[in-house]
Amino acid sequence: MKIAVLGAGAWGTTLADMLAKNGRNTTLWAREPEVVADIRNHRENRVFLPGVTLSEALEVESDPATAFDGADYFLVVIPSQFIRPALVGFRDLLPDRPVLVNASKGIELSTLAPVSRVVAEALEGKGPRYAALSGPSFAAEVSRNMPTSVSLGCEDHDLGRELQEAFSTPYFRVYYTPDYRGVELGGAVKNVIAIAAGIADGLGFGHDARAALITRGLAELSRLGEAMGGQERTFMGLSGMGDLVLTCTGDLSRNRQVGLKLGQGKTLDEIVGEMKAVAEGVKTTQSLHDLAAKLEVELPITEQVYKILYEGKDPAQATTDLMSRDLKDE
Repeated sequence: MKIAVLGAGAWGTTLADMLAKNGRNTTLWAREPEVVADIRNHRENRVFLPGVTLSEALEVESDPATAFDGADYFLVVIPSQFIRPALVGFRDLLPDRPVLVNASKGIELSTLAPVSRVVAEALEGKGPRYAALSGPSFAAEVSRNMPTSVSLGCEDHDLGRELQEAFSTPYFRVYYTPDYRGVELGGAVKNVIAIAAGIADGLGFGHDARAALITRGLAELSRLGEAMGGQERTFMGLSGMGDLVLTCTGDLSRNRQVGLKLGQGKTLDEIVGEMKAVAEGVKTTQSLHDLAAKLEVELPITEQVYKILYEGKDPAQATTDLMSRDLKDE
């Protein structure tokens, strides 16, 4: 079995290293020459995952043809807004009916499509087989062999079980579900709620506010997810509630950090300019705002985050407006 990992950010490098350490024949494709040189010469990705010594068994390539040659599975860990052009560019290098496992979290802004549809369209005629891997998981913890559990969604039951086995390790436990759409949507929506939770913390609010945001954020996640074909049960699991809790409370969450700095008075341009890695929730907020209008799904938290990010609304005023909405039944 050979696994090609597409994307050498912190999460892609972590997953590739984990697989290699677990005895999987793994090759990491990196776009950045300095990352390839770092890993080969120092067994470390000092750009995106500094301080973590990588397995000697992990191969790294900048040439996609070499990285993909003979691979059975392709693990996609490219920021969601760049997945389509990347796959179109790789199309002729991929076999027929390739197995694509998506570990990125987002919704394509230009089309409002989840990654499953992006993959199907980018590789039309190739017959790609799709799975989504998502759950409460920080690269900094997985890379240090800390116990982690995630969900893998795949409509093909036999393939899903095969992938579950391939990606599980003694410290990385994978649960299987056929609801790939629920898994990928949970991973996308929770990033927006994490920005909201960070804003609340940046404004100096307490645990009460954060708990309310998580709970009502789960309601938004479930409403939109079900409208797009996901199953309610999935949103109560690791890729929904589990990931939501982690990103709204963990200081390692890039999306929570974006919100925290917004609440402290920084502008989005200042925040993004300081970041090396992508905070998927920034673009996903815009996608969800447009999706909510298209599907006529009410997402009040997402709406206020959108106004803060893209209309310059004052975070304190957004909080007041959110709390002053018409009263509802739960």
